[in-house]
Amino acid sequence: MKQQDAVINNQVGLHARPATFFIQKANEFKSSIWIMKDDRCVNAKSLLGVLSLGIVKGTTVTIKADGVDEEEAVKALVDLINHDFTES
Repeated sequence: MKQQDAVINNQVGLHARPATFFIQKANEFKSSIWIMKDDRCVNAKSLLGVLSLGIVKGTTVTIKADGVDEEEAVKALVDLINHDFTES
C-alpha cells in the first residue's frame, strides 16, 4: 500500500468540476484508491463518496492506493491536486 498527503489549494476545494477530474484520473488505474479527510475514508473512484467529504480549500487529504499500479496512482492524483486539477 502506498499513501501520500496533499493540500487542496484551488478556490472551490474538491467540489463539482475538480471532483470529476479527480475521479476520472482515479479510474485510469487498476488499484483500489481511497481519499481520507480527518477520520473519514472513501473510495476515490466514487463521485458521491468524494463529494461527501466536503473538502474545501486548505484541507489536507491523504491519498491511499493498493494494487499493481499503486505508486503511479498516488503520484498522478497528488500531482493533479498540486496543479489545481489541471493536467500538467
